[in-house]
Amino acid sequence: MTPDNRAAYWKSNLRLLAILLIFWFVVPFVFGIILVEPLNTIQLGGYPLGFWFAQQGSIYVFLVIIFVYARSMSRLDKKFDVDES
Repeated sequence: MTPDNRAAYWKSNLRLLAILLIFWFVVPFVFGIILVEPLNTIQLGGYPLGFWFAQQGSIYVFLVIIFVYARSMSRLDKKFDVDES
C-alpha cells in the first residue's frame, strides 16, 4: 500500500468513525433528553416514546451503528484492496 493510499484509507476510516460517533451521540441525546416531552405524547408498546428512546432506543441505535460500521469498513477495505479475501 502506498503512503498516499494509506493516508486516504485512514482519512476515510476517521471520517466514517466521526459520522457514526456523532450519530450515536445525537440520537439518544436529542430524542432521549431534548425532545422527550413531545415524544412522550406518542405511545410505543404501552410506553411513552421519549422514555423508550432513553431506555431501549439508544441501545438499538448502538447495535445498528455496529452493523453499519462493519459493513462500511468491509466496503472501505475492498475499495483500498486491504480486505481479507
